[in-house]
Amino acid sequence: MFAGVPLTTRTLILVNVAVFLLQLVTGDLLIVLFALWPLHTPYFHPWQLITYAFLHGSVAHIFLNMFALFMFGRALEQLFGARRFLLFYLVCVLAAGLTQLAVQVPGATPEPTLGASGGVFGVLLAFAWYFPRQRLILLPIPIPLPAWLFVTLYGLVELFFGITGREPNVAHFAHLGGALGGALCLIYWSARRRFSP
Repeated sequence: MFAGVPLTTRTLILVNVAVFLLQLVTGDLLIVLFALWPLHTPYFHPWQLITYAFLHGSVAHIFLNMFALFMFGRALEQLFGARRFLLFYLVCVLAAGLTQLAVQVPGATPEPTLGASGGVFGVLLAFAWYFPRQRLILLPIPIPLPAWLFVTLYGLVELFFGITGREPNVAHFAHLGGALGGALCLIYWSARRRFSP
């Protein structure tokens, strides 16, 4: 199954799966300690800005995230190299977490954020950045779309759900924050290459 999958992508998938299995054994303990809690709660700790991305709420949640990481992370890691790909992924995770904290309402019922979706959205954006004409299929509509259009439509859908408040148990703005963090990282790297001697 992992034949041809680069080291960092493979390791991220295996760590996420291992943590999810540990969640099944420990119950809510890992959620309390390592999910991303709102700033105004006593549960918040700074390390949660990274650790939340290794926790998941269901089998479907982790499957979709790891499948996307498997599909798009391989090409990016081969393009970036292992260390730069890991750095990029963690920047996206951090940006997603910070965005989620920024949009949380202090008076609302405190709920934790968890899942690798913010990092995955950054990876998806980077894939469309470097492989814009690669055809992707948006299920359940089996129409191949170029990657740039796929990601643009996906981002607009996330923005719509985030603004309207539909699907309230999904961190839509965290997804967008991960994509934004990825875009800023890519712009920074591009500028550094352009102006370096």
